This record gives sequence, structure tokens and C-alpha cells, in this order.
Amino acid sequence: MDSEKTRKERTLSEDPERRPEVKRLQSRQPSPPVATGSEAQGITIEGLSAFYGSFKAVTDASMNIQANKVTALIGPSGCGKSTFLRCLNRMHEVIPGARAEGCVRLGDQDIYAKGSDPVKIRQRVGMVFQKPNPFSKSIYENVAWGARINGYRGNMDELVERSLRQAAIWDEVKDRLKESGMGLSGGQQQRLCIARTLAVEPEVILMDEPASALDPVSTQKIEDTMEELKKRYTVVIVTHNMQQAARISDYTGFFYIEHMGDPGRLWEFDATDKIFSNPERKETEDYVTGRFG
Repeated sequence: MDSEKTRKERTLSEDPERRPEVKRLQSRQPSPPVATGSEAQGITIEGLSAFYGSFKAVTDASMNIQANKVTALIGPSGCGKSTFLRCLNRMHEVIPGARAEGCVRLGDQDIYAKGSDPVKIRQRVGMVFQKPNPFSKSIYENVAWGARINGYRGNMDELVERSLRQAAIWDEVKDRLKESGMGLSGGQQQRLCIARTLAVEPEVILMDEPASALDPVSTQKIEDTMEELKKRYTVVIVTHNMQQAARISDYTGFFYIEHMGDPGRLWEFDATDKIFSNPERKETEDYVTGRFG
């Protein structure tokens, strides 16, 4: 006859759900948020102008972007919002003939000062684009890739899990980490791209219309994610959705072109509540109330 010990071992072997280590994993609560390697930084912009060759796309824009807040950039198409956004991590100059003038200070560092390394700036100021652009790699490698090429020496499994949790997608992909990121839905792909940005441990996250191509459910998840992200990061978002700007942002900048052919200008910048309830400029009021745009 089998001994009691033998029967117990056989039961555990035949029913993995009853194995002690499996039970511990199943009962483990989600880990509390883990601090990132860098603290959120504010950005001070003074007299920023952006050019494409001889064409001036943005002129003399100045604002203070607060740390651990969401700042929304709104305005009609073609007024320089996305150009301005790309100037905040020196992505603008990647375009042949493009350049920027003025001062952009990330914390105490002028990112356009002589000797500043654009690659290091883009590591500190991550970017999420309008169209999700996951790599043709596994979900795990999508998140780990940037950290790995930047020489990350910590526990990669923990970094991947933490980044996916912060992007509010861990529960949806934790059993699919070896599958291609290209197989995810559009909304999931966008959150995967957010996780990929977070894995580099930036101080600021720029988002260029991250929900414009998503359905309402996915848009809500992106907005919920931003609300959580600002606890650890500074977030700047370009959006054409006035309701979205009003819901998620603490501050709003309104960009506008007064005459066709003019460069875009930062027409008004203030707390979001004031921009949407009592703006200083009539053009701002007309835009946020849908009279044009």
C-alpha cells in the first residue's frame, strides 16, 4: 500500500493547482508600484521657434511644464503642436533641414546647449506616437529592447513586468509574453508602446495623439493610464479631442495661426479649468467650444 507521504506527493504531481509554489503565485497580490530610476522633471521653454528649412512652423513659444502633471496641447491642424512637442526631446531635428531655436530646460539642463547629447535627452524624455509602432518581436522583447541597448543591468523580468503594469496591460499579456506584439489589438499595441517607453525609465513622457485611432474603450484605458503615470512622470500630450483634454490634463496650451502662412503661436497657456471655463482670448473660447477647428 502507498504511504500517506507517497499519496500526497502523487496528488500534488497530478494536480499542479495544489502544489504549494503554485498556490503562492496564485495568491500573490500585485506588487506595489516601484519607484523608477529617475524623478519626474519639469520643462521650461523660453522663446522656442521651430523651422523646416526656411519655413518657420512655430514662433517664440514659452511655457513652464510642471513636473508630475499632464499638460495638453490643443489647437487646429497645422498650427505647430506636434512640431513643438518633438522639440522637447530633440526629435524635430531628425527631419532633414529641421532645426529649433530658443531655450528648452529639462530640470537644470538646456537640452539645446552645445555638447548636449540628443540620444541621452531622448532617453530622459520618451515619446509615444500617434500610430502604435510595436517592433516585430515578442511582447517581452518589445519592452526589454530599449533598456537592453541602453545597458540596463538590473533584473530584466522585473523591469518588463513593472513597465507593463504601469502601462495597465500586464493582466492582458502576462501569459503571452513570448507572442508577437504585432498580434495585439490597436489599443493594446499603444499601451505596449507606452510600456516600452517606461522601461527606459524616463523623466518625461511625450504623447502625440496617442488615442486618435482607438475605439472608446481603448481610449478610456489610455486616459486611465495617463492619470496613473503622472504620479511618477511628467506627461505632455497633443490632442484634438477637447473632451479628452478637459478630462485628463492639469494645464492646457492653445496653439493658433492667425493668418494663413503665419507660423503657429502659443496663443494661451493656463490651468485647464481656466482655459475651458474662462479663457483670456476669444479665439481660445471659440476653439474649445467648437465654433471652429
